[in-house]
Amino acid sequence: MSQLKAALNQVRDDRDQHLSEYKELLSIPSVSTLPEHKGDILRCADWLAAQLKQAGMDNVDIKDTGGHPIVYGESLKAGKDKPTVLVYGHYDVQPADPFDEWDSPPFDPTINGDYIIARGASDMKGQIFAQIKAVQALTAHGDFPFNIKYLIEGEEEIGSENLDTFIDNNSDLLQCDVVLNTDACIFDKDQPGITYSLRGLAYFEIEIRTCEKDLHSGRFGGSVRNPIHILSELIAGMHDDQGRVTLPGFYDDVRALPQEERDAIAQLPFTDERWRKMSTSEALYGEDGFTTKERVGVRPALDINGIWGGFTGEGAKTVLPAVATCKLSTRLVAHQDHTNVPAMLRAYLEAHMPDHVQWELRDLSGGPAATMDRHSPWMAAATAALHDTFGKDTLFSPEGGSVPVVGMMQEKLGVDSIMLGFALPDDGIHGPNERQYLPNFYRGIETYIHYMIRLGDITP
Repeated sequence: MSQLKAALNQVRDDRDQHLSEYKELLSIPSVSTLPEHKGDILRCADWLAAQLKQAGMDNVDIKDTGGHPIVYGESLKAGKDKPTVLVYGHYDVQPADPFDEWDSPPFDPTINGDYIIARGASDMKGQIFAQIKAVQALTAHGDFPFNIKYLIEGEEEIGSENLDTFIDNNSDLLQCDVVLNTDACIFDKDQPGITYSLRGLAYFEIEIRTCEKDLHSGRFGGSVRNPIHILSELIAGMHDDQGRVTLPGFYDDVRALPQEERDAIAQLPFTDERWRKMSTSEALYGEDGFTTKERVGVRPALDINGIWGGFTGEGAKTVLPAVATCKLSTRLVAHQDHTNVPAMLRAYLEAHMPDHVQWELRDLSGGPAATMDRHSPWMAAATAALHDTFGKDTLFSPEGGSVPVVGMMQEKLGVDSIMLGFALPDDGIHGPNERQYLPNFYRGIETYIHYMIRLGDITP
């Protein structure tokens, strides 16, 4: 029996065991942004390290980053005439609040029909776990077909703040021919797709102070500047009537979309009505002259992520606040440099901020946009593997989200990433009742098996 057939038979026989282990992984509340979950982060790293050892990896190690650790493992037995693939994933998850909006406890995985519901089910514990199970099945039935390395980080949900330095300090260790990034999704339950571009990110916090302390709004209202009013006016001015961002120089490096790319995007199975329903919004909005899919995939954007100041408790308190704060993010497209955005935002604030106001701009995180070669042998192997499993041709799509490591790998290691995962657009990632479609969890394991067999046939 061939290694491929034996591995496929094994994962089909082991589905109950895989589901049990998947639940075990999801029950670990590895929330990277909350200090009280530091122990859970370490426990999750240990759990994944044990899984890599079971999958036949050598040199498995939990590597310190100065923040949350990276789980590393490798098997280099295939030799220099075989490709080396670096598998990327992350084991940290977003906070689960508001808890009262969950139908079941977020860290008590629950099966509802064909879905498993839990924080991290789709983003992205299900994806990296499926890939490890595929490797385990292959190594149980023969030599592994190529050299493989793992980098599974614990800080993706907080901007991968130590990953840049880790890659710089370990560039020799991480050398590879291509990255398999499992933090990805497909179009629909039965329609495979691969993301070929990702938007970059620049994330900030703005604080405005007009007084040393909160004041009585009756006694002082109308006589001193209200920082919430100032902040509101600044935010309102960050877009013009055409939905374009007004930061000076923001579009200088944004290139016009080739008609060929616009035509390809127009052929995707995407409708405004479905997008509206997924967003639960009454209407869609965006930059004039572009379709919704173009706006979220290949055009830049600016959004306010949070705003606060003054009294926000129940009831009334007639206060004139001393401080107002907001968080905002910009999503960037190819050729826009995220390191240039802080100067653009600062220039906008300096031009529009009233006199006699104290303010501070904090640069919190950022990462580059990335575009992958749709015609590489690594991509061809992925589309063939998806066809092996789904029986349909793969659709290529630009994605509005940001995966900072993809751009980092291009910049620092000189390699593309293949975005091969099985999340769905309506999985509710980062929100209540996050879920993973279980039939595609199992198909994902099989797709990874097909993909890895095909990768072994590529000459690096």
